[in-house]
Amino acid sequence: MYSVGVSRSFVAQHYLTVPDPGPEGTLHSHHYTVEATFRGPRLDEFGYLVDIDDVNAAIDDLVERYRDETLNDLPAFEGLNPSVEHFARIFGDRLCESLEPETATELRVAMREDDVARVVHERAL
Repeated sequence: MYSVGVSRSFVAQHYLTVPDPGPEGTLHSHHYTVEATFRGPRLDEFGYLVDIDDVNAAIDDLVERYRDETLNDLPAFEGLNPSVEHFARIFGDRLCESLEPETATELRVAMREDDVARVVHERAL
């Protein structure tokens, strides 16, 4: 099994919308670090699982979409509590819209919210 991961860091804002969110219910920033890891059992004709340049470009585009934004205001979060769990899944959704690696069979998106919390969303491709 092969795996290729790319990571980036950025700052974005949100406020939680759950009952009694405490201080997290007011607008605040987090320093997010996201790592997207593609996995698969075989390489393509060029010896790649995924083209790292393509993954880098897609991750850069996504980070620019979210950098310095308030997650609550973005259409992808409409009707959702903007938890880091939802964010990891949404990030993976958008990444899959940008890339279609032929040999990767799994995507794992790990997202850190400051140094406090880390979540992982995994999916088959």
